[in-house]
Amino acid sequence: MHKKTPQELRSYRWLGVNDMRSFGHRSRAKQMGYAEEDYAGKPIIGIINTWSDLNTCHSHFPERVEEVKRGVWQAGGFPVELPALSITEIFMKPSPMMYRNLLAMEVEEHLRSQPIDGAVLMGGCDKTTPGLLMGAISMNLPAIYLPAGPMLRGNWNGKYLGSGSDVWKYWAEKCAGNLSDEEWSSMEDGIARSAGHCMTMGTASTMTSIAETLGFTLPGAASIPAVDANHSRMATACGRRIVEMVWEDLKPTDILTIEAVENAITADMAIGGSTNAIIHLVAIAGRAGIKLPLPKFDEISQRVPLIANIRPSGQYLMEDFYYAGGLRACLNQIRSLLHLDALTVNGKTLGENIESAKVLNDDVIRSRENPVVEIGGTAVLYGNLAPNGAVIKPTACDKNLWQHTGRAVVFKDYNDMSARLNDENLDVDETCVLVLQNAGPLGAPGMPEWGMLPLPNKVLKKGVRDMVRISDARMSGTSYGACVLHVSPEAYVGGTLAFVQDGDLIELDVPHRKLNLLVSDDELAQRRAAWVKPERKYGRGYGALFTERVTQAHEGCDFDFLHAGEPTPEPEIH
Repeated sequence: MHKKTPQELRSYRWLGVNDMRSFGHRSRAKQMGYAEEDYAGKPIIGIINTWSDLNTCHSHFPERVEEVKRGVWQAGGFPVELPALSITEIFMKPSPMMYRNLLAMEVEEHLRSQPIDGAVLMGGCDKTTPGLLMGAISMNLPAIYLPAGPMLRGNWNGKYLGSGSDVWKYWAEKCAGNLSDEEWSSMEDGIARSAGHCMTMGTASTMTSIAETLGFTLPGAASIPAVDANHSRMATACGRRIVEMVWEDLKPTDILTIEAVENAITADMAIGGSTNAIIHLVAIAGRAGIKLPLPKFDEISQRVPLIANIRPSGQYLMEDFYYAGGLRACLNQIRSLLHLDALTVNGKTLGENIESAKVLNDDVIRSRENPVVEIGGTAVLYGNLAPNGAVIKPTACDKNLWQHTGRAVVFKDYNDMSARLNDENLDVDETCVLVLQNAGPLGAPGMPEWGMLPLPNKVLKKGVRDMVRISDARMSGTSYGACVLHVSPEAYVGGTLAFVQDGDLIELDVPHRKLNLLVSDDELAQRRAAWVKPERKYGRGYGALFTERVTQAHEGCDFDFLHAGEPTPEPEIH
């Protein structure tokens, strides 16, 4: 392997040349108190920090960034912190998904426009992981991912609580009249009690696990709880390793191969990952020019057992997963299903990184002979209601609903659903299919996590806890239920979902991967001809750019102009 010389560093063009422009760069570095010895001939490491006072998952990042810097200094690099858009799943509206691409653009341009040789990417909250990776892959400088880590288990009334999953569970009990206001309120004090992202196998833990399986983290990094001392040590190790990666010129495109992507899908199925992983992986792969059709997910799902017994598909939480051996042990259980020679950021293969990992609790991390479910956690559906596909998480719903035909109860948008769902005059029972339109990438906009439609109170009071629900929205990875998601094309652009009417029969057949609206082709053609396209949501700003250039769910909801293609030229240094 060729090792770079100091003169081959990208930052040398800014700081090493003997001309007037470099004089200006060096003098301004000295303005900040740095001596030439601090940076001369050393890799400049950009630490992309997605911290903010509103990002609950990243509240420990001010401490972690200093630990990363320590590692960079130790390895002979020069660390610089570059704050980036902090996408918070909790507070950002109309949907944090709308801003994933903006973060990706910011990361790419941060790295391109400034004298950066390599990057440490700090994220964890749902959309930060794909956003950071997408930008870094497009820029293709050496990069390593530092996951935020899951928070500690929730605790309430002597029970362990999981973020998201138990909120939905107990909210249903409250709506059914089985939980008092006082009990509901007291849960707030115990369900989220440390720094870190959701400790269920939601989108955050799914995507950090995928980042590790792709090869973008140090071994074991994704499983460490945010407040564990091992997390601090891992942060410093990331700082040391990125300096070595710069000298080795180990870049994202050396790591992100089709084999790595297939490994990530395999891991996603084995851990019962979030349905959101499909959209994000399609977008991540697309940044490297890798086409990832939805049937690939279903093909892999059919041969991979769900072995991580973690909510919402299982019983335990991420802290338990860590104590049981973590992602490395989980992957080692399915090593024959993986491409073990895939390269990772530590310079070793995935197989080398997992070979010594042991399962320490075989109820949390099951064997292939004793899985939670015999096949993976996600299914892709097709039919006249979803010509370009839809997804469902069968492992997190009532198996009796895997094959179901029911009468549609249609809501034209989220506000319509909120206004009418609990109207006593709504003609609905547990055999119906709840349909939410205009909740997709453009319709909402931003494809929010509205896909776990709440059940009507009158159904909950009968003891029912699941119904078939269909939308062009996403669903939180912490959610559960017979929720068909990502229907593509979405209703807003004239997908079949836009033409569903109250009383239509809808057929869901998970075993045969079908989703059909049982209406004649002639009737559908008449409805399509009468359809009026909705008015666009934004006329200016980022919203207008999003509206004009975002792709549909099956294409990853990336901007069409950010797909892999001709590389953007390096900036001229004038």
